[in-house]
Amino acid sequence: MRLSGRFRDFTDHELSFVSGFKRGELTAEAGSTIFVEGSHSPHLYTVISGWGFRYKMLQDGRRQILNYVLPGDLVGLQGSLLGEMEHSIECLSDMVLCMFERDRLGDLYQSSPTLAFDITWIAAREEQILDEHLLSVGQRTALARAAYLLAFLHDRAKTVGLFGDAPEIAPLTQQHVADTLGLSLVHTNKTLRKLQEQKTISWKDAGFRITNIAKLREIAVWEGLPESQRPFI
Repeated sequence: MRLSGRFRDFTDHELSFVSGFKRGELTAEAGSTIFVEGSHSPHLYTVISGWGFRYKMLQDGRRQILNYVLPGDLVGLQGSLLGEMEHSIECLSDMVLCMFERDRLGDLYQSSPTLAFDITWIAAREEQILDEHLLSVGQRTALARAAYLLAFLHDRAKTVGLFGDAPEIAPLTQQHVADTLGLSLVHTNKTLRKLQEQKTISWKDAGFRITNIAKLREIAVWEGLPESQRPFI
């Protein structure tokens, strides 16, 4: 399995173990749900193509998007360790995922310390990203929050080679942005119009084109994601 992006290569031993760990591939359509909060699954997955988002629901039906999943991300680890998922995952686009047997996760830690470190690194990196998201929701202005989110998605997508001819974040609606930032849809619309007026983004019906990433980072007071190689299971 090869993705476009900065991923470290497997050793022959790791490649052999992962091949035995793998249980096939899952294809999921845009709008479908991979995991449901509170569910139990015998599998965990690595995203091969496409992207989606993690979210939690309040009892009154309101949704909080926690983070986005892109190629190279490992999903379902929480359910593997805690017994059930504490969030749901929905596909933004059609997705292809590599399926692994959840019960063999312990074997991986025993047989391949390097791969075990990779999984721990991925979990720690996810925690670090959530720290930044919480900082954004709690301390940044609405304009800076929106700038940070789109700059973050730009950097993540660029890192894994998700862009085609232009840095376009799609499909992504204003409702997705609102549910991520904790803002009303009306407030989100006004905020994104301000970013567009500053010529940092170009808004489309189902996504955003980044026209000035440096300015977006400046508004967000954010330096961007580090240029580093990451694990890929």
